[in-house]
Amino acid sequence: MATARWIREMLTQRGIPFQELHHREVFTSQEVAQCEHTSGHHVAKVVVAMADGRPVELVLPASRRVALKKVKNVLGAKDVRLASEAEMEKFFQDCQVGAVPPLRHWKDVDVLMDESLNVTGEILFQAATHEDAVRLRFGDWYDLVLPRVADFTEPEAVTA
Repeated sequence: MATARWIREMLTQRGIPFQELHHREVFTSQEVAQCEHTSGHHVAKVVVAMADGRPVELVLPASRRVALKKVKNVLGAKDVRLASEAEMEKFFQDCQVGAVPPLRHWKDVDVLMDESLNVTGEILFQAATHEDAVRLRFGDWYDLVLPRVADFTEPEAVTA
């Protein structure tokens, strides 16, 4: 596979330098970090939540996990839950399920970034497939997406 054309066009049109990366098929952001020899703190993963029936892209480092109670408080929502695969297919039709890039591409989908992703240097993220990623400067990504920033994560559980 290859990086989705719409991602390349979005970055190129805005003059953002980026690098396309290709790796074996992986299904978690920590596996992306391992394949690309990058710290999980610099891999931006997207978790899709449904807040009062509307999709929200939650963007966080691969090294952390979403705390839904915090998301609910930040959004002031009555009901927050993880999106089902069917819901992700419905709202994010131009990417593989579980490979949603942290971009402001879909109408009526808010982007919420955890404050722990605010890093110096580069980040990388899945480029709409399980075999492709994009690396770019965090500041360029932030200026492009202009996400709402809040604290809604906790450290990923360590397994023995």
